[in-house]
Amino acid sequence: MNKTIGILGGMGPMATCDLMKKIIEQTDASCDQEHIRICVDSNTNIPDRTKAILYGGENPVPEMVKSALYLQSMGADVIIMPCNTAHFFLEDVQKFVNVPILNMPMETAIACKKKGVKSAAILATEGTINSGIYHKALKSQEICPVIPNAEEQKIITSIIYDFVKAGKPHPYERKLAQMISRFTSLGVEALILGCTELPIAFSQTETAIALIDPTLILAAAAIQFVKNETKLAQ
Repeated sequence: MNKTIGILGGMGPMATCDLMKKIIEQTDASCDQEHIRICVDSNTNIPDRTKAILYGGENPVPEMVKSALYLQSMGADVIIMPCNTAHFFLEDVQKFVNVPILNMPMETAIACKKKGVKSAAILATEGTINSGIYHKALKSQEICPVIPNAEEQKIITSIIYDFVKAGKPHPYERKLAQMISRFTSLGVEALILGCTELPIAFSQTETAIALIDPTLILAAAAIQFVKNETKLAQ
């Protein structure tokens, strides 16, 4: 029997769709029956992860656990989450389910290592940056993490919350170009789009520096887990 991927979604809804789309696009299949069964719980009741980490906001773990258990009951053999910040709570959720939850920051760091990246900038929510989940993963692979300055972080935060989550195009192309230029001058070899809204925001952005999409990497890792094959090399 073929294995099933469970997506613990709703963080946010568009990012959930993006992750599912990337799984389908990367699966080597010639008909419906050769695609992977995917169970999705787009649980929009999960409280904001950044507010929980930075400001003592409502704990998202209880709702995340509900979704994880629901996905397990639906037959998921592996669970993935289309929210980088949510991985701060991964170990707390993993305690309640018997199927593995793949770690997107770690999968991303491993992929960067394979590409020979030695220095990577982390673009993400303030919660993800302050949680240190990408710092820890990158350092485990001997990759130097670099983060935006305060002004740049405000731009990234605005893109995520004011535009992509709101379903609007962002107006920051020129400022992003300046940011990328500064990172390049520091020897950064890749930009990790460490929020699942950012690959959507950067989809029309042309840059000489490598863009690392953790969502794409996570999709490939989930496919490899259930089928041990992908159409696109990471």
